[in-house]
Amino acid sequence: MPMTEEFEKARDEREQDAKWYIVHTYSGHENKVKRNIENLVENRGFKDDIFEVMVPTEEYYDTKGGTKQVKERKMFPGYVLIKMIINDVTWYLVRNTRGVTGFVGPGSKPVPLTDRETQRLGMRVKKSAEPIDVKPGDNVKVISGPFMDFVAKVDSVSDDRKKIKAYVFIFGAETLTELDVDDIEKV
Repeated sequence: MPMTEEFEKARDEREQDAKWYIVHTYSGHENKVKRNIENLVENRGFKDDIFEVMVPTEEYYDTKGGTKQVKERKMFPGYVLIKMIINDVTWYLVRNTRGVTGFVGPGSKPVPLTDRETQRLGMRVKKSAEPIDVKPGDNVKVISGPFMDFVAKVDSVSDDRKKIKAYVFIFGAETLTELDVDDIEKV
């Protein structure tokens, strides 16, 4: 096995031990905090301790002047989610990032999200199985996230097979949305 494959396998195993934490930020600085943490991880070599930084967003329709526009808004303004292995160094790195006011938890002790909380937010453990075999026109069932239990019709599949675009029938109208292949199953 080549060295890069060994490192990837070790990193994937280490990621299984990581938990999701919530960081409180100055309002309006969520994306800046996300970028700053990602840059620190890259520049200081903490890829094996901090795995993902996320600002959850949702799409919504805004009607102005009779035209319907799709817009995006933050689901939790003032908060950033981080999948990481907490230790003194990573805690200090995140806690002292510009725009971060602290971790969510009592005092200075971060409390990870429970498995149930992460599921309710639409986040799941990555599957190591092969990508689901779907093509445009197929029907899929959404198994997690905000459209859970809805049936969607596949519009397109991304080249890397990690995301699909599908029409979900909501409130009497079809809504095009992007879904992760881990969040769907073929019907």
